[in-house]
Amino acid sequence: MHTTRGPRARRFLALSLTSLGLGLAATSTTALAADEVNVYSYREPGLIAPLMDAFTQKTGIKANVVFAKDGLNERIKAEGANSPVDVLLSVDIARLSEAKESGITQSVKSPEIEANIPANYRDPDGEWIGLSQRARVIYASRDRVKQDAISYEELADPKWKGKVCSRSGQHTYNTGLLASIIAHSGEAKAETWAAGVKANLARKPAGGDRDQAKSIFAGECDIAIANTYYMAAMETSDKPEQREWAKSIKIIFPNAADRGTHVNISGAILAKHAPNKAAGVKLIEFLASEEGQRIYAEQVNEYPLKGGVAVSDRVKAWGELKADKLPLAEIAKSRKKASEIMDKVGFDQGPGA
Repeated sequence: MHTTRGPRARRFLALSLTSLGLGLAATSTTALAADEVNVYSYREPGLIAPLMDAFTQKTGIKANVVFAKDGLNERIKAEGANSPVDVLLSVDIARLSEAKESGITQSVKSPEIEANIPANYRDPDGEWIGLSQRARVIYASRDRVKQDAISYEELADPKWKGKVCSRSGQHTYNTGLLASIIAHSGEAKAETWAAGVKANLARKPAGGDRDQAKSIFAGECDIAIANTYYMAAMETSDKPEQREWAKSIKIIFPNAADRGTHVNISGAILAKHAPNKAAGVKLIEFLASEEGQRIYAEQVNEYPLKGGVAVSDRVKAWGELKADKLPLAEIAKSRKKASEIMDKVGFDQGPGA
């Protein structure tokens, strides 16, 4: 496929050069052509750079990446048919589902992707594709927590009163976890659980997952809800204090004895109006391929979705992950209700509110 430097290409170049408040990676002042693919990414540039570099080396297709923590789904919708983006990379099932619901996706039918990514990590209609997996686990103090097994349900046990830390209950990682509890146990039990965890909080929810590790290190709490890959980020950080936080905690995989640990995914969608559709499909196929999955495992320290690709030695050292097998598309159906429950119990107001 060959394209000239038309309105959408010029728009992406202008967006890349000004950023419009967004972070920016891998831009160019040269004309965008058929050997390029335009990417909006919720994933931090440092995490996806190894993947984009390997893709370009393998295919000769350059990836122009614009990064933002929020608002990319809305930006694509607002841009409409003039959007320059080909592929959106997302950090969780909620945003992938929202992208489909907002009408900014198109179906990808690829035998390669279907062979590499299990069906429960793909949208049934092909509107989004999971690419890597992370687990929502418990960070526990090595000094103060002696047990090595736990369930999500136990987080609401009064024995943990004043000992639990968490980021906002409205963060997509936590509404995703609560949505999985709704899917397994129903809304009533999920609400009781959320209220119980709120009562056990050591403080008002604040910060990100790394901040929860910092709080455990400081003795503010004994356990916290967090994602696995933040542990790798701390263990390999160039900031000595983060490496100390990591040393002070251990990972416990909840519900390993029954339904398995809740997992979320990073993933991709092919934009509805992708100007470089063929290149966009090639990028998603590469990320789902054995080479791409090895990079997710070895350099990003996430769990690959393709069978037969081993996790990194670092991830292996945390212990075995038994993942909840409930399809993420099923869990995503309850995310709105999960958000409503978090509001209803006043989770973000903290204990005693």
